[in-house]
Amino acid sequence: MEEVVEALTTISILLGGLAFFLYGMNIMTNGLERMAGGKLETILKKASSNKVKGMALGCGVTAVIQSSSATTVMIVGLVGSGIMSLPQTIGMLMGTNIGTTITPWITALPALGNGANEGLEWLNLLKPSFFTPIIAVIGVILIMFFSKKNRKNKDIGTICLGFAVLMQGMELMSGSVGFLTEQEEAFKSVIDFFQTPYIGIWLGLIIATLFTTIIQSSSASVGVLQALVIGGGLIPFKVAIPIILGFNIGTCITAVISSLGANRNAKRVAVTHLAIKLVAVALCFIPFAIIGLFDHEGHIFGWNVSVWSIAIFHTLFNVVTTAILLPFSKLFEKLAYVLVKDKKEEKDSVAFIDPILIHQSPSVALSECSNLTLEMCKLSNQTVVTAIDNLYSYNSKLAQEILDSEQLIDKYEDSLGTYLVQISSRALSDPDSRKISKLLHTIGDLERISDHAVSILKVAEELKNKEIVFSAEATKELSIIAAAIKEILSITEYAFLENDLEVAKKVEPLEQVIDKLIATTKSNHIVRLRSGTCTIELGFVLSDLLNNYARISDHCSNIAVAVIETARNSFGTHEYLNMVKSSHDEEFEKDFNMYDRKYSTKA
Repeated sequence: MEEVVEALTTISILLGGLAFFLYGMNIMTNGLERMAGGKLETILKKASSNKVKGMALGCGVTAVIQSSSATTVMIVGLVGSGIMSLPQTIGMLMGTNIGTTITPWITALPALGNGANEGLEWLNLLKPSFFTPIIAVIGVILIMFFSKKNRKNKDIGTICLGFAVLMQGMELMSGSVGFLTEQEEAFKSVIDFFQTPYIGIWLGLIIATLFTTIIQSSSASVGVLQALVIGGGLIPFKVAIPIILGFNIGTCITAVISSLGANRNAKRVAVTHLAIKLVAVALCFIPFAIIGLFDHEGHIFGWNVSVWSIAIFHTLFNVVTTAILLPFSKLFEKLAYVLVKDKKEEKDSVAFIDPILIHQSPSVALSECSNLTLEMCKLSNQTVVTAIDNLYSYNSKLAQEILDSEQLIDKYEDSLGTYLVQISSRALSDPDSRKISKLLHTIGDLERISDHAVSILKVAEELKNKEIVFSAEATKELSIIAAAIKEILSITEYAFLENDLEVAKKVEPLEQVIDKLIATTKSNHIVRLRSGTCTIELGFVLSDLLNNYARISDHCSNIAVAVIETARNSFGTHEYLNMVKSSHDEEFEKDFNMYDRKYSTKA
């Protein structure tokens, strides 16, 4: 009974250590990704058809965030969103295989100093049992006392704690397996079974693949194997090699899961990643299996592995196979298109954010939301300009383009609003949180601007259908307002796209000038109505048009204020506008007078 209790306790500690390891890896990866923010997306998008450059980028990003799964998910999401193409990613996928080899070297640290000779006891200072508590204390201090003033301190503290938890999990696993390895006869029987020529090596490969598929982390799987070795387990290379190869296959499950429900381009990335791993494993496993058939006594692969030899083999396997397979990138691309064929009905006019990015890489998803909002801004403004140009020379083709653009902009708003709310629930850096506020304040205004473009189109249709025209005076006044509207759209778009505060500050003075022009035009219409040079029917049409112009300029003002307030880390829109209008700001007055002269209705 005592042995049963001890065995259950050991298994409990082993599982707890694995849980600590996975959780530590997760929070460390999230912290590293938050610190990198949108830079990760920028780095990944620099990948081109140059496969060597792509491989270097994939390796670098994976090494930084310590997770090949996270990098692969980002790539799947970026391709699924139409931001990157499959050829750009193949080299990067191979690079992630190299980048992930750093983690086993870190998890091998607990073995430092074991059995050190006299005079080398200082190696114990490099063991996690010595420095991990110090790192944990630093992390707690940063989070508790320095995170309020600077979010970056909190991210660094989170990374420190994640690393400490990860290493503590490694210590728990290596300590718990000591009991298992003490059962010498049973342990030896298991090892001998895995060395059988036909069944054992295949079973090792399959079990390792399934294990990694379940926990979705090859780094954690390798860590478990290393913990078993640290705990005293004597495992020959003949057993370890198939297991390590199985770990490398199992890690593909994350990309496969992330592509489920995504478009076919995203599925091709997952298929390519799996194909690369399978071919790489075949290159190593087939010769190993053939040699193993004729090496019954274990003369070639019979010596026992260490934590360092596990890290070395894992690294050499990924580096060498990547070097061999990189020249065949085109073949993997063709294979992906053969296995995942196109379907015409899946083609869409716009590619939106892959939802997997939101959950796995919120900072990257936010950067893509920002890019989509920029596209939405350009499209919305162009829709208004087209509607104004169509006002007096109605063109049915242009009218349909305006309606199609407005529907597309509606899709942008719906999708972006959903994405941004979901991203806001994730842990983000302060700059990313401010960016979300800016985008949420902006997308509604952009959508309303496109609605007013459709309203202007209806005015054009009414003028055409009723065959009515404005008077020469009204036409002149409207052309001046239209020019001002086009300029306010232009400077608003520039301020938003370039995040230019100085240009953003020019929007409100022009908005005030447009309000003045509209008020003047309405007054002049009343005068013309009394003199009989205009009609009530034209007055209704004129009023609709002017109201749309006024609302467009108001929305431009809101967008400009969002740009300004993001920089000030405040969103008191009314407070800012009241301050500008009441403080007699010299710069505001100067810009107002400049625009007033430029768009004067006086002859």
